[in-house]
Amino acid sequence: MLTETDTRARGLADLPAVETDSLLQLIALCNADPRAEKIDVGVGVFRDGEGRTPILKVIKDAEQSLLDTQESKSYLGMAGDKRYTELLRPIALGRHAGDDRIAGLQTPGGCGALRLGFELIATANPQARVIVGTPTWPNHPPIIRAVGLQIVEYPYYDRDGCRIRFEAMVDALNDARPGDVVLLHGCCHNPTGADLSDDQWDEVTRIIVDRRLLPFVDIAYQGFARGLEQDARGFHGLLDVCDELIAAHSCDKNFSVYRDRVGSLYVKTGSTEATARAMAHVSQRAREMWSMPPDHGAAAVRIVLDTPELKTRWPDELAAMRDRINAVRKRIAAADPRLAYIGDQFGMFSMLPVTKDQVLALREKHAIYMADSGRFNVVGLSDEQVDRFITAVVETLDA
Repeated sequence: MLTETDTRARGLADLPAVETDSLLQLIALCNADPRAEKIDVGVGVFRDGEGRTPILKVIKDAEQSLLDTQESKSYLGMAGDKRYTELLRPIALGRHAGDDRIAGLQTPGGCGALRLGFELIATANPQARVIVGTPTWPNHPPIIRAVGLQIVEYPYYDRDGCRIRFEAMVDALNDARPGDVVLLHGCCHNPTGADLSDDQWDEVTRIIVDRRLLPFVDIAYQGFARGLEQDARGFHGLLDVCDELIAAHSCDKNFSVYRDRVGSLYVKTGSTEATARAMAHVSQRAREMWSMPPDHGAAAVRIVLDTPELKTRWPDELAAMRDRINAVRKRIAAADPRLAYIGDQFGMFSMLPVTKDQVLALREKHAIYMADSGRFNVVGLSDEQVDRFITAVVETLDA
């Protein structure tokens, strides 16, 4: 017999609780800490030697130009700023920029590109599985599950040994089924900082082709490791030999326009006709989710890339950010043999070989805030905080 509870209409009050994002919890804890010396290496933004996240000078100039010349804020359409996407092709796609089997459109950040790409996969092949190395960016799994695709995990990184578990990666790819998706970090692996070597990229590419897998490349930090072209080397190698590929690209970091959410999705198929059909589905999904992407950040990036003087200056500002990342890495790596691996990694993140209890000790005793996994933002530190951070970490490892 049905009870009144069984038959009543369910409403918003019946929603189950959502597990709070651990990073958001960490931010709240740090904000509530009254200690003036606290250090936040949990948030994933670039900071300069003074601990600021500055706006690039080329972006400020582009925004001024936009202010002076923009005549309308009317809709641009589902593809967003088409000139932005066109100008980005030589940077993102390199020697493949002229391949008409590759099409792209603007998205709200790299996150929007990821969701849109996985929506496309779920439409084309709902039975596809996504091969994901762990640990990975924490938002990857929720995005994949949200479109109904199955995740197959393998251990990508040995935190205690501070190395990539490449054998496990190869085994996972060799066990994949034709049509399965391989999620790959294009460079500056988040959260580990451990990137595939050129030889490892070549081996992964060979297996993807042999096993007829679909590579999905998330390239969110291009230019933060070795340089724009070098950081896309593995991605471009896949484009050389794969008839089908999806890539989520972000300008949030390398143009330092985080809050403006500037991304793009690129899709490659075996023919211009098939790519056009795929992009029709992409456009439909974009229409359903956000209709049209925000304009301001992409317009600023477009002006930089479309203005010779600004385009010439941007790589210098990008190089300055990259140089600071690598300099802080070398400084930490030189402090203790147990931290030497950090100097061989790339990008903003690394993982310390610490336990959850040791992370808590760093927080309580030294006011240093990082994820429970030991992931920390290498350039979350100002220049004057680096030595104190090193001292606290070494003391904790010794305890």
